[in-house]
Amino acid sequence: MRLGIDLGTTRTIVAACDRGNYPVVGFLSPDGDVLDHFPTITAEHDGQLVHGLEAEQAAREGAPFLRSWKRLMSTSGPNDPVRIGNIELSLLELTTDFLSALGQALLAGSNLPRPPKTLPETVISVPANAHSSQRFTTLEAFRQAGFDVRAMVNEPSAAGIEFAHRYRGRLNARRDHVVVYDLGGGTFDAALVLITGGQHDVIDTAGIQRLGGDDFDEVLFEMALAAASVEREAALPFHDELLLECRTAKEALNPNSRRIVLDLAALGEAAPSEPVVLPVADYYDQVRWLVDRTVESLREVTAPRGTDPEVDDIKAQAAQAGVAGVYVVGGGSGLPVVPRLLREHFGRRVHRSVYPAAATAIGLAIAAENDQQLPLTERFTRHLGVFREKDSGQRIAFDTIFPQGTPMPKPGDPPLVATRTYQPVHDVGHFRFVECAALTDDFEPRGDISPHGVIYFPFAPERREGALDQVPIERLASSRSRIEERYEVDATGVVAVTIVDLDDGYAQRYVL
Repeated sequence: MRLGIDLGTTRTIVAACDRGNYPVVGFLSPDGDVLDHFPTITAEHDGQLVHGLEAEQAAREGAPFLRSWKRLMSTSGPNDPVRIGNIELSLLELTTDFLSALGQALLAGSNLPRPPKTLPETVISVPANAHSSQRFTTLEAFRQAGFDVRAMVNEPSAAGIEFAHRYRGRLNARRDHVVVYDLGGGTFDAALVLITGGQHDVIDTAGIQRLGGDDFDEVLFEMALAAASVEREAALPFHDELLLECRTAKEALNPNSRRIVLDLAALGEAAPSEPVVLPVADYYDQVRWLVDRTVESLREVTAPRGTDPEVDDIKAQAAQAGVAGVYVVGGGSGLPVVPRLLREHFGRRVHRSVYPAAATAIGLAIAAENDQQLPLTERFTRHLGVFREKDSGQRIAFDTIFPQGTPMPKPGDPPLVATRTYQPVHDVGHFRFVECAALTDDFEPRGDISPHGVIYFPFAPERREGALDQVPIERLASSRSRIEERYEVDATGVVAVTIVDLDDGYAQRYVL
């Protein structure tokens, strides 16, 4: 048995590969119910951290908690601190602790078919627009938690695998391109996937790091306060409880719903005497701009970028033949207005998954079944590069190491390698790595930019002791050394750089 695990912003979903079937794993709640997900929430209870269903119960009893903490990964590194109640730990430690609880629940508190004694091989996922730090944190936390990680796949890519498995009849020689629309709890991802002969080639991806179901909840929260004539500042102490009420009401909506009833009793004395009633149509009008943003991102994956002729040629072929469909997945897409607005733009090509929240996990389980290489080719979703000095330090330029769209190696393949060799003109190298969504005509970063931190490397042997960020960098009188930067990226998208002095062999290795 193997597993596919989709670590979601609000819900973590697991699917099993069981003799050609891919059931979604249920988890036993403290009151005996079976839920089809493990809530992505952590709480402090009796001086310890608890997670998932136990954390949900603790939060209801008034314990300090942190919901949707996966969103922190888009802006924080693995060692950045996170505080829950009186407990402070790093983001990597929090993720590892949560996944350890998930592993224990899988082995002893789930309906996993033929439950094993140890955690089986697993394929995991990350958002398509996740930067290398988020990929590293996710991968390392799964490994430290005891999971045998076989591969890490972009979320919309996994959904494309599930589409091909479920809708084989929609694919033919002329229409073998699928656009995946993945609206999760905290992020939005889109991908253009070419499916031929059982292989899945991710042609292009786009996304929005901080747009998902949580944002739709916030809109409803603001509308409820306005209807109850309650100032936001007065409601902030009760924000989490009210947001949960809004989320529950939102998830109960169906295509025939006409009104939303919200109980704001959590406000205490400031609560209105009667529940707040909002017209569904008004709510849909207020969230339309969020869906419009996802549509703009969706169009990016089918539009030529002008940076890769091969990719643009494939997109032209897809435009001429027509895509097999726009496949709508993700828990956030369960809101009825989402597929409705998408059909305004894409018509009958919009196909909503039968299991929108679980499609990614099921696709991961299907991928895990393959005993050979995964039937998937991923590409860099963003440009990865470094700011470096040019013209003897007179200006700063951006050096693109791995351009967007560069194919990544498959699991088991050697890493993808890029190198830079030069003679330095300063005694210390100051490297500032970033990932960006786009480049200007002058090849400078623009749009969504994610910093990867800063690296200092001693070019001069006498600078190999001490803190390099505490002293001024000086120009060398002469440079006799040759420096090589060797960049390696593996199948998970994690990038490492080794900087070495080729003359004496001194080297340092960093994971970006």
